[in-house]
Amino acid sequence: MTSIMEREALEASARVRDQLAHNGAVLQQLGAQLRTTPPKFVMWVGRGSSDHAGVFAKYLIEIEMGIPTFASAPSIASIYGRPLQLEGALVLVISQSGRSPDILAQARMAKESGARVVALVNDEQSPLAALADFVLPLRAGEEKAVAATKSYLATLSALLQLVAAWSGRRELAGAMEQLPQALTAAAEAPVQLSAAPLAEVKNLVVLGRGLGYAIAKEIALKLKEVCGIHAEAFSSAEFLHGPVTLVEQQLTVLDLDIDDESAAAHREQMAEIAHRGATVIRMSQVGQPHPRLAPLTLMQRFYLDVEKVALARGIDPDNPKGLKKVTQTL
Repeated sequence: MTSIMEREALEASARVRDQLAHNGAVLQQLGAQLRTTPPKFVMWVGRGSSDHAGVFAKYLIEIEMGIPTFASAPSIASIYGRPLQLEGALVLVISQSGRSPDILAQARMAKESGARVVALVNDEQSPLAALADFVLPLRAGEEKAVAATKSYLATLSALLQLVAAWSGRRELAGAMEQLPQALTAAAEAPVQLSAAPLAEVKNLVVLGRGLGYAIAKEIALKLKEVCGIHAEAFSSAEFLHGPVTLVEQQLTVLDLDIDDESAAAHREQMAEIAHRGATVIRMSQVGQPHPRLAPLTLMQRFYLDVEKVALARGIDPDNPKGLKKVTQTL
């Protein structure tokens, strides 16, 4: 019997294909506007997996567009009631439900402060969609499993489409057309993360560099949510600045290997970490997609693998203890 999590993860390819077909007009309009009046900076708003997608947006936008991109603190608006000076900013509000009070408060504040607000949201009838200047529907469909899978991949896909439309780079836009096929290939690829090396593991570190680090945060969250493993994400470069001392305690490290401009530096750092005695489990992109799409192929494979790891540990991946699907915070 397959879990809901597995079934939904396997939907990602079809959902991205639908997204590509559906969002062309709004992306063309938004891309043209961003080229005509570029933002001074970009801020993202999100919680949980949506916030992790924002880290992906940071690397993607700074690499491709050269515009500073950073995270918001939603409680600034909802708890502290403080407006920010956001005139000339692009604010990306990322949410599946589009209904959490703190996310809505930050989005409303951003718009009132003069920002251009773009909602990346799964519920197109949500309050968030109603207040945004532009809506990029995720088109992920209903997601019943507590652990987000297809909605996270759909968010990364929407961010890639946004940057492709904004930059006007035909190479990236053309590569996006191949993303559904790349996700299907990843789903059919051999297992990379199996239960046996994690059988006695209670704590581990997930390391990546650049866009690899961006997905490391989501992978660490899923290991906590679905497998009950305490996992923390670091940039492989940052890990050497202090946390590497943990290696002396027989630390297990999940190495996320992405074949882009960061690969040589990341692999050198991972060799140093392995030399110090860490137990290294390697995950890598599937195939040779465009470097900006490569992290999504690793994520697709990871979601399917981690679901099996959870089952092997006697955990129901559809019902993580103490969690529910929609969390609303102030």
